[in-house]
Amino acid sequence: MLVLSRKKNESVIINNDIVITVIEIRGDKVRLGIVAPKDVPVHREEVYVAIHGPGSVPSATARQQEQQPPR
Repeated sequence: MLVLSRKKNESVIINNDIVITVIEIRGDKVRLGIVAPKDVPVHREEVYVAIHGPGSVPSATARQQEQQPPR
């Protein structure tokens, strides 16, 4: 898992066409703005689970292992 620190109005760019910007930080909540192509679905995790079912979201460890080349 990549962990980044960002301040208000700072962004992260993914794959040259997805931009995630920190819009607001209030207490323990962060508001994010996401710009992505229309063909890229963007859901909150709980909505994703409601659509795809429990256990459909890989754990951070599984996602990290998927991204690492085989040894």
